[in-house]
Amino acid sequence: MGEIWKRDEIESPCIKICVIHPAERLCTGCLRSIDEITQWSRMTPEVRRAVMEELPSRASRLKQRRGGRAARLTKDK
Repeated sequence: MGEIWKRDEIESPCIKICVIHPAERLCTGCLRSIDEITQWSRMTPEVRRAVMEELPSRASRLKQRRGGRAARLTKDK
């Protein structure tokens, strides 16, 4: 008695910035795909762990710019 029941699960990487990047189709907050977000509660701990390990490598996909003023200035040089 007195013990608090805890689930032995991997926490969600959600940081409550839920915006889907239009080209990459990833959440800009947690870097998961829409499918991963919707399936998270039904994933096994092993699958969740695999997704969590992959998330850091996805960040660079959202930071690449397609152009804009800085790209034009660099291109002209």
